Amino acid sequence: MDEIKALIEKHREKIVQTRRDLHQIPETAYTEFKTAEYVAKRLDHLGLAVTTGIAKTGVLGLLAGPEPGKTLMLRSELDALPVKEETGLPFASTHEGAMHACGHDGHMAMVLGAAAVLSDVSDRLSGHIKFVFQPAEEGPGGAKPMIDAGVLENPVVDYTLGCHLWPGVDQGQVGVKAGPLMAAMDRFDLTIKGKGGHGAMPHLCVDALDIATQIVNALQRIVSRHMNPLSPTVVTVGQFNSGTTFNIIPEKAFLSGTTRTFDSKIWKSWAERMDRVVNGICQAMGADYELNYQPGYPVTANNPWMAGEIREVAGSIVGSENVIEPEPTMGGEDMSFFLDRSKGCFFFLGVGRDGCAPLHNPRFDFDEDVLLTGVEIYCRTAIKLLGQR
Repeated sequence: MDEIKALIEKHREKIVQTRRDLHQIPETAYTEFKTAEYVAKRLDHLGLAVTTGIAKTGVLGLLAGPEPGKTLMLRSELDALPVKEETGLPFASTHEGAMHACGHDGHMAMVLGAAAVLSDVSDRLSGHIKFVFQPAEEGPGGAKPMIDAGVLENPVVDYTLGCHLWPGVDQGQVGVKAGPLMAAMDRFDLTIKGKGGHGAMPHLCVDALDIATQIVNALQRIVSRHMNPLSPTVVTVGQFNSGTTFNIIPEKAFLSGTTRTFDSKIWKSWAERMDRVVNGICQAMGADYELNYQPGYPVTANNPWMAGEIREVAGSIVGSENVIEPEPTMGGEDMSFFLDRSKGCFFFLGVGRDGCAPLHNPRFDFDEDVLLTGVEIYCRTAIKLLGQR
């Protein structure tokens, strides 16, 4: 393991530079062409078998050991967010209106760093390692399309591992949790269709804005009065557009939002529950509606055995006292699709410190030393699972 530390130190400068290179070329969902090209070139330079264009922009690098064995997948995301960067970093985004505000630049740097180190010791590994870079994690989701394209096959993936830089965990700590870690998440778009008219003559109209406000309140009552309070559930209306001026009753109103839960039964019931409430209010008020409910990501749940393996590996690196069980989050992750199909673990790598901006914030940044910790966890786990006995 001293050799692994030495190899990581050897690649330190390249790992940090990789993060900075990628930070400058952020690309949003399914437009990650420059990013994918950068990643593919790096994997090819390491001598891996590289496949590109998976689910449009996804990339796979395959490392084969000299002996047959199990297959481990290390996963990262390619995409950035439609955020205007305000960090003032010398390597800030050169793409106007796009930013790696969720740490995906760091995630890619860690997986590429692990690929470099593990390539140096590949003669002592059995089986295969797949280095997977998926598009569109921020939405609409690239994990399932990559699975549909066969990324978990030939060879079949036995173990899956990924991590997220996490401001909610202190820098120097690693968050590992067996079972549910992140919530199932969906999106809904709702259009209320009424009858517009003069603001002084409401009796001749069907007020779409008024109906939409009733629906916003009623959706919250699904959570507070129809759900078990011991099963955390959230519905958020994040967008509400209606009306054009002060004296016209709007003919239409548009709502968009998300639902979150850790309960799979609740997750599968949300579409029907929402439609029933919206239909009832619209019928009572004389309006029509169009509801587009879009199932998103399932619960991100870690395999207990794999979580135990990661906890042990992380403890050997940062000290067992710095491996914590993080609080579950209502944030969603399409890593969940990979975890559903293999023994896997998704862990949080702490970047929390004074002044650290939250994820998805235009000022989000992190201490790049944490990348070396992530690379070491990946490499030591690979050796533990695939190292020749």
